[in-house]
Amino acid sequence: MTGLYYEEFEVGETIEHEKRRTVSESDNQTFCDTTMNQQPLHLDAEFASETQFGERLVNGLYTMALAVGLTIPDTTDGTIVANLSYDEVEHPNPTFHGDTIRAQSTVTDKRETSDGERGIVTMHVEAFAVNRGDGETDETLVCEFDRTALSLKRDA
Repeated sequence: MTGLYYEEFEVGETIEHEKRRTVSESDNQTFCDTTMNQQPLHLDAEFASETQFGERLVNGLYTMALAVGLTIPDTTDGTIVANLSYDEVEHPNPTFHGDTIRAQSTVTDKRETSDGERGIVTMHVEAFAVNRGDGETDETLVCEFDRTALSLKRDA
């Protein structure tokens, strides 16, 4: 267990998650197949080549799910009761096959539950495609959202 208990979250703290993942064509295909999303923009190279993007895009829900997964070890692994909501989801830029994704979480709010036995923590999660382009270190924001979790308290 590597997650944080309610008391360990600090409002305003930004957690840089070390884990990263490079998204493969197989990741995207499997996610689309599993969720029955057959959008040609994700799956059909010829179709996608005729769009403004010029190539297939990774399913945005996969990008969001990956961002959540990258954050869990440093935030809620073993210390969560439940995810309560995902709000204000935005995809300002697309994710492409071969993009390496990193995430960061900023704690924006926390409060105890009415019975005082657990805590509710809200984090603003940002996912970035890193080193996309000319080889220089750059980052492109590909997904951001607010994640609210019901967290265990250390003392409970």
